[in-house]
Formats: sequence, structure tokens, C-alpha cells
Amino acid sequence: MLTKVYKFISENNMLSSGDTAVCGLSGGADSVALLLSLYQLREKLGITVEALHVNHCIRGEESDSDEEFCRKLCKSLDIAFTAVRCDVVSQSKKWQKSTEETARIMRYEEFAKHSEGKKLATAHNANDNLETVILNLTRGTGIKGLAGIPCVRGNIIRPLLTVSRAEIEEFLKISGQNYVTDSTNLSDDYTRNKIRHRIIPLLEEINSSVVATSVNTIDTVREENAVIEADTDLAMKQCRDGNALVGLRGYPSVIRKRCISRLLSDNKLPYSHKRLKEADHILLYGGKLNISGKIYLIANEGSIILRSIDKAAEIAVEMPLQPGENVICDNCIVRCDIIECDNLKKIEAVHKKSTFYLLDYDKIRGRLIVRTRKYGDKIRLKGREFTSSVKKLINEKIPLEKRNGLLFIEDEEGTILAERLGIADRTAPDSNTARFLEISFLRS
Repeated sequence: MLTKVYKFISENNMLSSGDTAVCGLSGGADSVALLLSLYQLREKLGITVEALHVNHCIRGEESDSDEEFCRKLCKSLDIAFTAVRCDVVSQSKKWQKSTEETARIMRYEEFAKHSEGKKLATAHNANDNLETVILNLTRGTGIKGLAGIPCVRGNIIRPLLTVSRAEIEEFLKISGQNYVTDSTNLSDDYTRNKIRHRIIPLLEEINSSVVATSVNTIDTVREENAVIEADTDLAMKQCRDGNALVGLRGYPSVIRKRCISRLLSDNKLPYSHKRLKEADHILLYGGKLNISGKIYLIANEGSIILRSIDKAAEIAVEMPLQPGENVICDNCIVRCDIIECDNLKKIEAVHKKSTFYLLDYDKIRGRLIVRTRKYGDKIRLKGREFTSSVKKLINEKIPLEKRNGLLFIEDEEGTILAERLGIADRTAPDSNTARFLEISFLRS
């Protein structure tokens, strides 16, 4: 086992001569094997070994007994030992998290505090890695999740990731070294323990070497994921501009989504597979996507930016449209004029300096209504042979800051005008038009 551990440390540049490795020591088989491995390889690696025990104070006397075991073990090996205590039960109530999750968070906080300027070695092994992959797969994951536990992350190293639990127990047996057993690890109360005590044994019935074969599989996935991560690093370097990703559209989909996920993670914002897919879609086609509260991703011309938007309250409007001025609100008037003219080009030339819409008045069916947008609005714009979703058109064509309070005009057959988008094909003027309806939106 020592040969395998030394090779794994060397291949992944986990330790350099002169490093101090702080071993996270719980007293269980895995952490004791890790401590002994680093201790026996210390001269070959040129390192100093220390130990840190985090007492979660969950199991009363049993927790205190584990701490004492670790203290005596380190004393026998002349290894510097530090023990810290955390009130996980009380903190889990404050955080409203499970004791398992709270213990993990508090443990890693202590790890970070006591390993500053050093390497922190944790005892995750091949079984743990397979369990993690199965857990990620169950919850839903991408290739990063299938790559399992990273062997190096910051100053944290995991020298035992290619070693199975069976190999660890055999190593300790040959070494004549005892260890403690955490009673919570024998329970199926925790999700991971269900995988450990139920799922893995079932897989071993199919393939007795499933843990060993998973090492190779996970290693392959990790290598492929590393390539994607390297390409993502390059894309981020080239495209990142503060909270914007500029020119990202030209990259493959997997790189685009990883860049977006990093942008969100850097801002401590949540995301899911579905949300990343939606973000990638607006990156390609434009639009905005709500991420959390008033935080939005806004995309335009192949770039995407994270922005906080205080949405102004929209005023719901629905009223008859009359000839002349129609006061919609304090800052908006809709001007409606019927013009008789037998020459479309002439009327356009006369009004060319004004912002207006021209419709064929005689093609309008029944009464006219001016209103704000409704859910499910659709329109077949002039010159198009298909009907489009108004929401989609707005996302594609109208800047976010100009979307609030857009107005629409409908007759008895449906929408004939969408502000800033255009008029319906069925009411568009042509060479036979004699009466025009001129619509202007006057905003202060």
C-alpha cells in the first residue's frame, strides 16, 4: 500500500520536500492508515507530519475517547498533535442544517485554520470516491461530479484515493495498529451510509472488484475533466470582464456553461443543470434570465453579464383606443389618427421625421383596445409567414431597460401592433390602401 500511496502523491505533485502535512485524524481506520503512511514516507518525501483531531462532541464519552486515542497514538509516534472541539449539535440548530452537514462545515473550517501555510491531508479512499460518484449520480451531475473527489484542491491533498478500504484494513492488520470505530458509521441514518452498506455490496455481487475498477474509471473521467477545466480556464481568461463574459458564444457548449457556472459561483449564486442550459440559450439568442431575487443574467450579441435590476412596477392597462390623444398614464400618450391617402410612399415621406406605425384602417376588425402585455401574447409581424411569441420577440429585440410598460393594440381578431416590435402582417398597408391608421407613442 505504501508504494501505491507514494506513487499517487508523486504523480499528482501533492507534496514537495520541506512541506508540512497536517493529517486530519479522526481515529478511524482510514485516518490512522493515512497518518502511518505519511509517517513512514516522511523521510522519502522530505516532509514533516502533524495531526489535527476535530472533536464534534456528538457522541459524548465516545467522542472524548476517540480524541484520547488520537492523542496517545501521536505521542507514541512523536507527531505534533492538536485537538479542537466543536459543538455541532447546537450549531446545526442555529444553521438549520443536518448534524452531518454542520460537522463537515465546521471540520473544514478548523482544517483551514490549522493548516495555513501547510498541506492538509484527508483520508478519503477509493470506496469513498465511488460512494461520492454514486451520490452525485443519484442527485444529478455532469462530468465534474463523475470525476469524484479531487485529489488536490487548494492546500488539501488526498493521498489514499486509489486505496480501497480492504487494503487499508489489511495494512493496519499487518502493522499491528488498532483504531476506533465511529458508531454513526454503522448506521443507515445517513445517505452516504446507505450507499456504503447497501449499494456497494450489491455492486460487488455483480463485480467483486468494483472498487478497484472504479479507480481506473474515475481516473479516466478525472483526466478528461481536467482537459475541459483547462479549456475553461483559457476561456475565462479571454472572456471574463468583471461580472461579464464577452465573446463567449464562439466556444463549445460545455465550455460556455462551465464559464457561466464559474461566474455564478464566484458571486455565490445558485444554479442547476436546467438553469445553465437556459443561460446558454440566452447567450446564443439574447434575452435575460432571473437567477435569484433581483439578480439577472442579461445576454446580447454573444456576451452575457450578471446584473442587479430593480424592476419598476408595471401599470396594467386595458382601455378603448379612440381617435386623437389617449392618455395612458402621466408619461405616456398614444396618438391615433385616421389619414386618407392613396399613396403609401407619399404618406411615409410626409411623416418620415416622426416615430409612428402605419396600418390599413379598413383591414381592422371591430373595436380597438390599447393594453399592456398579457401572458401568451403572439403576433405575426409584417413580412413574416409565421406567428411568434411576443415574449420571445421582446427577449431577442428589445433592450432590458426599455421593456417596462410596452403597449399593444388589438382588434377583435387579435394583436395588430406591438410597441417597438412592429405591426401585424394582416393589417399592413399595401398599394390598395386608401385609409391609414397612424399610431404614435409619445413618452416623456
